[in-house]
Amino acid sequence: MGSHDENDTLSTEPLYDPELLKRLDFSQSSTKFDPAISASNPGQGLVVRPLCPADYDKGFVCLLGQLTKVGDVSREQFLSRYLAMKACPNTYYVTVIEDLEKNQIVGSATLVVEQKFIHECAVRGRLEDVVVSDDYRGKQLGKLIITTITLLAQHLHCYKITLDCKDRMIQFYTGLGYRLESGSSNYMQIRFENSKL
Repeated sequence: MGSHDENDTLSTEPLYDPELLKRLDFSQSSTKFDPAISASNPGQGLVVRPLCPADYDKGFVCLLGQLTKVGDVSREQFLSRYLAMKACPNTYYVTVIEDLEKNQIVGSATLVVEQKFIHECAVRGRLEDVVVSDDYRGKQLGKLIITTITLLAQHLHCYKITLDCKDRMIQFYTGLGYRLESGSSNYMQIRFENSKL
């Protein structure tokens, strides 16, 4: 019985502290939402939260398949990778949007925080694996998940956040405050004003 209880606890254990998302101040973002939404108020029936093991059964891996080739990822592989990420505190912030009525993950993005020696041992954020289900396009969820990750990077004192994107996405990310690095066609970044760097 004990191991069953442990499995139940593990299945809903968040990858990182969900309180971090509640502390994000969307008024600090230049991104405008109409109607207004935020990580704490993403819209009716939706929740923005950290990834948890139970998301394997809520279609998380299938959702990533709308972004790129994923392959056959078993529950054991998924859990093993989740535990490896969780074992690196303050590094991986996989954030999902769940449709609570359907028990389905409909959006996701990852913040990877790199520990640096440069800039007085600063930290830098990388935005990775942004995807919103085709069925949920037009609900501002792409803007929401990216803005959430960007504000999270700022809250965690990253001096900048970067991403690589396809040509067709440059204009979208530019509208969310990202700028192309000079001399690069697909490398974009935001340097945070509160950073000394």
